[in-house]
Amino acid sequence: MKHENQQNRTSQQNRTSRQNRTNGEAPAADETPPADETPPADETALELLVHGVGGTTPQEMLDDPRTVRVSGDETAAVFRRVEDADAESRAEDYRGKPVPEAYVWCNLTSGNGSRALWLLLLPFMVVNLAHWMRPNALRRSGAVRLYGLLVRLTGLTLTVLFVATACEVALDLTAWQCAGTAACGGQRAWLGFLAVDAHGDGGWWSQPGRRLALAALAPTALTALLWYLSHRTWSAYESQLPLPQQPEPDYGETSTALGRPGFWYGRRLVARLRAAHSAAGLLTVAAAVGTSAARHDRAPGGPPLLDVLGWVLVGALLAGTLAVIGVVVHRGRSENTLDITLDRTLVRILPYGALTLLALSMLYAGWSRPEWRSSGRLPGDAAFGGIALVEIALIVALAVVAKVIYRRARDPRTALRGLGGPATAMLACALGGVMTGGISQRVADWLDGTNGLIEGPPALLSWQASVIPPLLVVLAVLCAALAVRTMRLRKRETAQVRLDYHLHDRAGDNGEPADPTRTERIAGTRARAALTDRAPLMIGVVSSVTLLLGVLAVVGAWSTGEVPGTAAEGSYSIVQGAADTAQALGSWLIGFGFILFVTWGRRAYKDPSARRTIGILWDVGTFWPRAAHPFAPPCYAERAVPDLTWRMATWTRTTGGRLILSGHSQGSVLAAAAAWQLHPSVRKRVGLLTYGSPLERLYGRWFPAHFGPAALASLHRQVDCWRNLHRKTDPIGGPINLTGECGPQVDRPALLDPLAYGRTEQHPLPAPILGHGDYQADPAFAEERARLLARLKPGVPQPRPEADPQGSSGRSSG
Repeated sequence: MKHENQQNRTSQQNRTSRQNRTNGEAPAADETPPADETPPADETALELLVHGVGGTTPQEMLDDPRTVRVSGDETAAVFRRVEDADAESRAEDYRGKPVPEAYVWCNLTSGNGSRALWLLLLPFMVVNLAHWMRPNALRRSGAVRLYGLLVRLTGLTLTVLFVATACEVALDLTAWQCAGTAACGGQRAWLGFLAVDAHGDGGWWSQPGRRLALAALAPTALTALLWYLSHRTWSAYESQLPLPQQPEPDYGETSTALGRPGFWYGRRLVARLRAAHSAAGLLTVAAAVGTSAARHDRAPGGPPLLDVLGWVLVGALLAGTLAVIGVVVHRGRSENTLDITLDRTLVRILPYGALTLLALSMLYAGWSRPEWRSSGRLPGDAAFGGIALVEIALIVALAVVAKVIYRRARDPRTALRGLGGPATAMLACALGGVMTGGISQRVADWLDGTNGLIEGPPALLSWQASVIPPLLVVLAVLCAALAVRTMRLRKRETAQVRLDYHLHDRAGDNGEPADPTRTERIAGTRARAALTDRAPLMIGVVSSVTLLLGVLAVVGAWSTGEVPGTAAEGSYSIVQGAADTAQALGSWLIGFGFILFVTWGRRAYKDPSARRTIGILWDVGTFWPRAAHPFAPPCYAERAVPDLTWRMATWTRTTGGRLILSGHSQGSVLAAAAAWQLHPSVRKRVGLLTYGSPLERLYGRWFPAHFGPAALASLHRQVDCWRNLHRKTDPIGGPINLTGECGPQVDRPALLDPLAYGRTEQHPLPAPILGHGDYQADPAFAEERARLLARLKPGVPQPRPEADPQGSSGRSSG
């Protein structure tokens, strides 16, 4: 016990010494490690493990219950086993084996219960993904910049849609319709001071303009909350400065933006977009309040002064809208340099100016108008149709631009032949429409039920709900087709399993009889894992059908002005029956989906395991910086990638030793991004080991501009060595598929899974089918790690040159 306490004290001293080097600033250029702290270079090796989606614990990663944090904090940190805490001072104990370290980043996406609220930001996250799905381009062009612009404008429409939905709930359904109807307002005691009596009279707050002005506080609070979350999450996740870099050689078409100094630091762009989107939300609320009063004042016999003030207010709102659009259009990302400046004047003036307009709109609407009465729906509900038309036009234009870019550099592996970004943006708009329609419908039902006292939400929302049943029919057909294809593939894989395990008619390779059930289970797992490769087709079909149905919904709502069931009255009985069924079923489904969504979020708030499941979605969706929407969940890679690069750079600089960067699943994507951020001299002393990696299977196909074949081939040339492990039973990971001699150098042939078909001396019990997990259980993992260590050449620790503080000139990425 005394020896253990002494060892812990020694470990703490060494750990404190290392934290001074790795958990803050890089060593100074003239700093040389003390002689007693630098072991012989050929005796030092480090394996830096990076986990994948869903997260894990350092104890599981290091296969030891006793671990210690050597750098980092509660959010993301590097851990070692207790016995390895001072490994650098005992290099002789680690001959022939690396020192394992585990980088744990799962709390970045599934930490405390408040992360469950990020579900509300799902459409923003999806549209941000569309920005990074641009097809690969051989050079910068106007089409590339136009692609980024169209995605940013689509993201802006989603912000306006969300705030407009809050206005629909608070201003239209509650303050205008329910409080303006004596029967509805009388049923809600909390609306008593706003409600009118049977004669249309009431207290001071009962005038329509004052009701609208008071109700406007709710969507204003929502906009303020979105601004606050964006600012707070940036401070917690994306404020980490990347490792200073010197300008690197330009690798031409084989280079990737992920290696540029400013790629993982988008503070300036996020601040500008946050100001623009916050201003857009406030202007939406101001328009909902002010234009309603202005319409009343424009009626014959209205007060001339209020009429003039109404026109002035409308002009100011238009000017503010143009300013917001100008900010969104003007600015792209600066990646070639680390841009730490802020446009403070713009960032402050834009939202404060919009807030001032909102306050003036509320004062204008609250002016006494005793003759004003509210009836029907709030004027201006056609705004939802306008938003839908703008989104459809932007998606179509985005598809045209994406196709133009793709034709200049064709790659058959690119998802949907370059249309992955437009398809994803379409899904983001559909998610936004479903969420907003569900909220409006549920609130209307809660306020009125089936009494028919109020008219309810705009007709377009009912049309959008009515297209859900036919969309589900298309999904059912797709699922049936995929099920048939999976059954056929399972039959082919059954024969392949027999070949892979050398099975004969009566016995396996160990002499026991072959088990048909075991064979079919392995073949079925392989066939289901292959469904991942069919995801582009499914998303493409769903997006196309959604776009078509969305157009039909807008046309139907605008041409009839009625809900589908009412619009179909008097037509053929089959048409009327289909319309009534679609409307009723769609309303039920959208309400059920909203309740399910809220229930899932509430469960995730209380249940860490459910929160971790949601975290898997964020692991994939929030890898990319917020370049298109500032209210999307924060980019964890802007914290994780600097963590990894600082750790690798400082360790190799201090010890001159060998380093294996070992990434599983999403961890392999982080590992690749971190390797690209290293200085070339450090990158050449790093070996990359990936397993269960989606680098090519998912990221290479969906994000070809950054993980395409040329980018992955350049990574293979720039690191010292790279090996990749994969299984046919893995639904996420796959081969890297580099062409030429690079392919066998990177990809090991697919590992057998399970490790043994039947019972053997090494596996007396049936071996499980591992699929995406536990690659370390395969002996191939240790073999490939040993091969990488044998190839790596240790270097002598040297001071790293100072980075160029100015960098190179920035360049926009659209």
